[in-house]
Amino acid sequence: MGSKLNLHIIFLLFFTLYVVQAQDFDVTKYGGAAGADITQALLNAWKDACAATGTAQVIIPKGTYTLNEVKFLGPCKGEIIFRVEGLVQAPPDPAAIKSDAWVVFETITGLTVFGGGTFDGQGQKAWTVNDCSMHFDTCRILPTNVRFNFITNGFIHDITSLNSKMFNLFLLGGNNVTFQHITVTAPANSLNTDGIHIGRSTGVKILDTTIGTGDDCVSVGDGTKDLTVSKVTCGPGHGISIGSLGKYDNEGPVAGVHVSDCTLTNTDNGVRIKTWPNSKPGSASDISFTGITMNNVSNPIILDQNYCPHAICDKQPSRVKVSGVKFDNIKGTSATQQCVILSCSPAVPCENVEIGEINLVYNGPLGPGNSTCLNVKPTFTGHQVPPVCTPPQA
Repeated sequence: MGSKLNLHIIFLLFFTLYVVQAQDFDVTKYGGAAGADITQALLNAWKDACAATGTAQVIIPKGTYTLNEVKFLGPCKGEIIFRVEGLVQAPPDPAAIKSDAWVVFETITGLTVFGGGTFDGQGQKAWTVNDCSMHFDTCRILPTNVRFNFITNGFIHDITSLNSKMFNLFLLGGNNVTFQHITVTAPANSLNTDGIHIGRSTGVKILDTTIGTGDDCVSVGDGTKDLTVSKVTCGPGHGISIGSLGKYDNEGPVAGVHVSDCTLTNTDNGVRIKTWPNSKPGSASDISFTGITMNNVSNPIILDQNYCPHAICDKQPSRVKVSGVKFDNIKGTSATQQCVILSCSPAVPCENVEIGEINLVYNGPLGPGNSTCLNVKPTFTGHQVPPVCTPPQA
């Protein structure tokens, strides 16, 4: 414990020195002002910071600002600190943002985003025009609040994403990126507002974070490897989900996803792996969910290889191979009678699925909790409540 504490103190001292020595590029020095649109001032500050040698710090001080669609492009000459202390607001009208994201950081090595501030997507109007639940393949993709594309050695911490029009934080093509002390807030009825989405990235950590939203608190896309999710508080939302996988050609394998010490409350799902029926070939392996607390969660444990949210899916079996999955030390209360659902593909049955200690209580009117198992033969350690895969699977 002492050595860990000393390392933490050394890190804080190093980070403090790192910030002190940075060159500052304050948006108010470029003509930006609270109560006004800072788009051009912020882009000018970014341009100078990105061109500076050494460490450069872009600063948005405390106050309320408006910001139109922006993209902060690298590569930069040195490392960049983006310090957001204020409340930054997007245009309320979704038509004002023409691309798939409001704020984009792209192709940067050595990026820190922090400051205690808030990115407010003002998504209330967008949610009313989101028709993706009815027209999944043709609906307009609404903008993500903050998107991180091809970031290497990133640290995003102590910021809030509020009321995004669609996804809140989105990482694509990242390498060695940590999200810590993040707050994501959106109402339960805000469609497709995933909290943090990770895709095609390696070496990512999501730590000590609070997410309440209208979709998955954490969602994991294809090509994700070596992902740690720990001490995330989730609710409302759709849980912590891997997938859905197998919809597109040439999806990368998902491997090494470890979720631990998380708490989910009043969510529509708990911990979940989902693949499309009639999918493209793919794989998901080396996955663990351990130390999870469920408070009135629907479908607390669900492995669904027939994921079809719009009831118009081809019923041919999934071709995504799921293997090496562990569920252990998962406890709490279920809002649905089926506490555990392991529904694997008949074309590529799940392999090496381990069920450890499970204690999920259903107190509804239908009788005790139960489980469903299809096309899987788990191994068991510990004790399971309710019994899992009993009677024998179909």
